[in-house]
Amino acid sequence: MVNYDFDLFIIGAGSGGVRAARVAARLGAKVAIAESQYLGGTCVNVGCVPKKFLHYAAHFSEDFEDAVNFGWTIKQPCFDWSNLIKNKNREIKRLNQIYQNLLEKNKVTLFHGWAKVNNPHQVTINNQSYTAERILIATGGVPFIPDIPGKEHITDSNGMFFLETLPEKIIIIGGGYISVEFASILNGLGSQVTLIYRGDSLLQNFDRELRQALESEMVKRGIILRANVEVKAIEKQAQGLNALLHNGERLQANKIMYAIGRRPNTENLGLAELGVSFNPTGGIIVNDFYQSTITSIYAIGDVIQKISLTPVATAEAMILAHHLYEGSSTILDYTNIPTCVFSQPNLATVGFTEDQAKEKLGDIKVYRTQFRPLKHTISDRDERTFMKLIVDKTTDKVVGAHMLGSEAGEIIQGIAIAIKAGATKALFDSTIGIHPTAAEEFVTMRDVT
Repeated sequence: MVNYDFDLFIIGAGSGGVRAARVAARLGAKVAIAESQYLGGTCVNVGCVPKKFLHYAAHFSEDFEDAVNFGWTIKQPCFDWSNLIKNKNREIKRLNQIYQNLLEKNKVTLFHGWAKVNNPHQVTINNQSYTAERILIATGGVPFIPDIPGKEHITDSNGMFFLETLPEKIIIIGGGYISVEFASILNGLGSQVTLIYRGDSLLQNFDRELRQALESEMVKRGIILRANVEVKAIEKQAQGLNALLHNGERLQANKIMYAIGRRPNTENLGLAELGVSFNPTGGIIVNDFYQSTITSIYAIGDVIQKISLTPVATAEAMILAHHLYEGSSTILDYTNIPTCVFSQPNLATVGFTEDQAKEKLGDIKVYRTQFRPLKHTISDRDERTFMKLIVDKTTDKVVGAHMLGSEAGEIIQGIAIAIKAGATKALFDSTIGIHPTAAEEFVTMRDVT
């Protein structure tokens, strides 16, 4: 029997890596984890958590305006970007310490530095080598920046969290959730925002009507949307930056941000040299238990490119740890995973889009409603809430739920449980709503189309 330094050596101390470390250690494994940047990974440091803080901040501009018609006298609000970033940084530092405490509490050995896999059972970090029975890659993803002239002037989504000043005028390039969220955040904080994307609509993987409703709301707020546009180059000028478009047009801004996708963070890990197999876009190929083509090397999270969400990575970590150290044969169900885009207003969804349901099920019923939220009947804000249910006509099961509106993520989380449990439309209809709420619309939709 080989005597390894560790039972499990994890590279990457993001949400997935830390969860795997904690659970494996609690199950009796001797665990080490290496991190080259910051504990908590993308989500805690340059993703979900700081983004939500900025989202909260951006919403206050509308809240101040809405308060007037509710009887409040508001003096001219003044926003301080540096104060927001300072407080955000303080909270992130606290969370970093919590992650370290969790590792220490579970007796996980923590290494700071860049780790590289030398062979299927050996990792080198800080010029020291360690052996491990198994190695887990949980290094997440990094923003992708295209190789175009002037790319050195581009700010990626990570860098946006550390800007010293709020840009007066910004161009955001990309049609995914990160670009949409930053467009909403910066617009709410007072920046003039132009959002450029290659496709004919935003958020291509979401329900068509839902994204159309979001685009309408973004335009109402003054965000300039430019569809079917590509950027050829970035030019630095005395007055700022220019984005040179494929049609020869130049757009000027103080800052240009790219958010056209993220790629797996697998470079310089030694994996390719060992024969680990990757998919065409760079993700590590794994089986149902996250084992790569090298039997002692595993991978979870954004590096395997299944569904790049923090709760998915932590769920994968749990599945893997229990499989390795308890013999569990449970595999993760990737269907009906809810998600939210923290735009203004929020967009959230679970299950099939209408087009997906038609393709997979054929005969479906679609229920939808669009209305002015009660709050805005007094605030006079021109904002519409949109909701939609997709039902399998054969079984009456609700197979998709979609919402654009205030706190959509909070509402869809509960709906996701019902859909996961196989709830029928009849069950939705028999549920008593909470009045007056927007959420009650999900149990009162009766008009089928």
